Amino acid sequence: MNLFENLGLSRELFEVIERLGFTKPTQIQERSIPHIMKGRDVIGESETGSGKTLAFGSGIVDKVVPGKGVQALVLSPTRELAEQVKESIKQLSHGKHLRIMSVYGGVSINPQIHDLTNAEVVVATPGRLLDHLNRRTIDLSRVKILVLDEADRMLDMGFIDDVEKIIRVCPKQRQTMFFSATISYEIKRLADRYLNNPIEVLTNKYVDPSKLKQVYYDVSKNMKISVLVHLLREEDTDLVLVFCNTRRTTDFVVKNLRTNKVNAIAIHGGLSQNKRTSTLKSFNDAKAEVLVCTDVAARGLHIENVSHVYNYEIPKDSKDYVHRIGRTARAGESGKVINILCDLDHDNFGRIQRDYRNFEIENLDTPRVEQATTVRVESRGRSNNRGRPNTWRRSAPRRDGRPRGSGPRRDNEGPRRHDNQRRSDAPRRHDGQRRTDSPKRHDSSRRTDDGPKRDDGSKRSDSPKRNDSGPRKFHGPKRRYDNRRKGPRGNFRR
Repeated sequence: MNLFENLGLSRELFEVIERLGFTKPTQIQERSIPHIMKGRDVIGESETGSGKTLAFGSGIVDKVVPGKGVQALVLSPTRELAEQVKESIKQLSHGKHLRIMSVYGGVSINPQIHDLTNAEVVVATPGRLLDHLNRRTIDLSRVKILVLDEADRMLDMGFIDDVEKIIRVCPKQRQTMFFSATISYEIKRLADRYLNNPIEVLTNKYVDPSKLKQVYYDVSKNMKISVLVHLLREEDTDLVLVFCNTRRTTDFVVKNLRTNKVNAIAIHGGLSQNKRTSTLKSFNDAKAEVLVCTDVAARGLHIENVSHVYNYEIPKDSKDYVHRIGRTARAGESGKVINILCDLDHDNFGRIQRDYRNFEIENLDTPRVEQATTVRVESRGRSNNRGRPNTWRRSAPRRDGRPRGSGPRRDNEGPRRHDNQRRSDAPRRHDGQRRTDSPKRHDSSRRTDDGPKRDDGSKRSDSPKRNDSGPRKFHGPKRRYDNRRKGPRGNFRR
C-alpha cells in the first residue's frame, strides 16, 4: 500500500509519485503535505536530505497553471541546489508540461532573459534574481507560491536583505513556505513579518547516533595530508566527502591527493558553473571516489552512497558540522565521520563538543604512516609586482649591461661611477670634457658674464626682485577647489 494516498494529493500527482518509486513518505512529507495542499503557509524544520523538495514541489505542481506567467518562485542559496530543485520539480510535473527554469549567476544572463518570458516556475538564487528585477526582465505580479529552501543557509550567506526585497515585490495574496534544517531567530522574524498564520512542522533534526560512528585523530599540522592519504587507502569506503573551510585549502588537498595517486576531484565557489556541474555529475556517477569540497556541498545537494565524511578542517560554526556529517548514514544506512585535528582546530572542535553533548566522538591513536609527497599551491591573488615574477627586479640589467647579482666590479672592468679615487678615468662627454670637469649647477661664477640673457640684452640677474617695495604680503595657504562642488575640497554640500 502506498501511504501517499492519505496526504490529499490529486490523482495525477499521486500517480507520478508512485511512478518515481516513492511509497512511504518521510516525516516532513507526512506532516507538511496536507497543509501545503490546503494552501496554508508552512515553516518546516528538518534535516538535509529528508525530502523537503517533494513536499513543497507537490503544492507547486498542483496549483500552477500552464501558460499564465510566473506563478511559483523558489529561492535557493546555491547554484547547485537551484539546479537540483528544478530537476526534482520537473520529475513531479511529468505530463503537465510546465515550463520550469533555474536562474543563477556564473552563466550568461541573455538566455535566461529569453526563457523567462515563457516560464511558469522559477528556481533562483537571490543575487541573480535581483539583477532580473532591476532589468525588468521578470514579472512576479502573478506569483501564487513563494518558497525559501534552506532558508538558514541563505541568511548565513548574507542574503537576508536581498530576500526581503524579493518578498516585497511578490503579491501579498500568496502561499509562503520556509524550509530549513534549523529555525533561527532571523527566520522567525521573517516569518512573523511575511507569513500568514503559518503551520510549524518539526521533525527529528539529527542523524541517528547508532548508525553513525564519529572518531578523531589529533596530529601535527604537517602530518594531516599523510594521515588523510593513509586512511583513504586503508578504509573500506564507497564514496567519500572531504570537507575544508576555504577554497585555497580545498585546492591544496585535492592537488596533494592526486600527487599521491588518490582519485579526487574538487568543488568550491571559485569554479565556473559548468565545472561545478560536471564535477558533481562525475562524483554521483562514481567516476571519482573522493570529493574535496567546501560547505557548498554540505547543504541540500542530493549525493547518494556516501559512506565516509572526512573533516580536514573543523568548521567555526558547530551547525555546519552537523550539516557535514548529515551527508552520510542516510536512509537507515551506516556511516563514519573522521575528524583530522591539529592545534588550530581545537577551539572549533571544543565548541562542537559543548554544543552537542549527545555526540560520542571517539579519540583514536594516530597510526604509523609514511610521509606523503606534498606540493604547494600558488596563491590565486595578485602579487605586489602586478603579475611579474618575484625576481623581476633582480633580473633587470644594470646600466653598464651587466646582469644584477653578478657581484662587485673588478679593477680591470673600469671605474665605478661613485668611486672618488678614480674620477680622473671617468667616462667623457661627447665634447671630450670629463664629467668631473663640468661646473656645478649652482656655481655663482655662471651668473656674472656668461649668464642667460633676455631678449633686450639684460641679464636675468639684473632684474629686480618680485617684492622690492616691501615684505611679501601673506594671503593665506593656497586652497584647491573642486569645480563640481563649487567650494573648497572637503566641504561637501548637503
